[in-house]
Amino acid sequence: MQKPKILLIYTGGTIGMIKDADTGALKAFDFNSILTRIPELRLLDCEIETVSFKEPIDSSNMNPKYWADIAEIIKSNYKTFDGFVVLHGSDTMSYSASALSFMLENLSKPVIFTGSQLPIGDLRTDAKENLITSIQIASLQENSLPVIQEVGLYFEYKLYRGNRTTKINAEHFEAFESLNYPHLAESGVHINVNKDYLWKSKPQNNLVVRTKMNTNVGILKLFPGISRPIIEAVLTSNLIEGLILETYGSGNATTEPWFIDLIKEAISKGLYIINVTQCAGGSVSMGQYETSSQLKSIGVISGKDITTEAAITKLMYLLGENIGQSEFKSTYETPLRGEMS
Repeated sequence: MQKPKILLIYTGGTIGMIKDADTGALKAFDFNSILTRIPELRLLDCEIETVSFKEPIDSSNMNPKYWADIAEIIKSNYKTFDGFVVLHGSDTMSYSASALSFMLENLSKPVIFTGSQLPIGDLRTDAKENLITSIQIASLQENSLPVIQEVGLYFEYKLYRGNRTTKINAEHFEAFESLNYPHLAESGVHINVNKDYLWKSKPQNNLVVRTKMNTNVGILKLFPGISRPIIEAVLTSNLIEGLILETYGSGNATTEPWFIDLIKEAISKGLYIINVTQCAGGSVSMGQYETSSQLKSIGVISGKDITTEAAITKLMYLLGENIGQSEFKSTYETPLRGEMS
């Protein structure tokens, strides 16, 4: 049998750094010599090729242009390779994994994001395990078809659905969690895949890459005492076309008349407002309490159990696709890539 071919796409981030033994300074890792640097990769039952951004970036500088670059690399190599591993800084990895899940329509091959908390050349690094296991997961096949057929995120022994993840810790190796959806696989002595939770793709459809992302969006987090002028300034801006409203608990917000009136007026003028919970886990359920009933009645869109990272990238994606006003709400509230229940 022919060995699976995996393409490593290096965008930047901690995983791509090595420490100079003499000076202690961090410098970029040359991924063209990856098999020399990490000889363990030769033991994997797959063929590995690499491609790097011309100028690797810190993930804090990640934006939709770079998402499009990643998507285009995958598109141009889609027929040649059986799986893709994207090496990415951890700070914005959940945003990127979410964005790519929407950009890559009809995806039927694995696209696994991974990174590390420590550089690949560090003595205690988590980079090697994350990298090696991500490649193994991307190589998994059953009946000559990839086992994983979606955008995933692998970190510290667990594979998650990419658009269900949030970075929860800047210090620990267990940096990510998927609080509203079970992990897809776990790495121990063996790689155990939870097949019941995998995304079911339609392989008969060709990959469609959609890179138009509308960035005229924002996130507004409610807090006790938030003032009317602040909310008014956000809602009346002529530049903003979509807003993620981070509410309390199961989608609750103040019932002050001025607040409801401002939201209602903004929606009537065409602003899309998505209700997501501030809680790390759980779901928006508008109408469950009186403090969310009014939001539901005036046309606020329910984000259900979507993460903020997936909510904002889905909003950019749908605005970029110019979904009609009459169908925007129903389209947003529909799971497109398994991003919400």
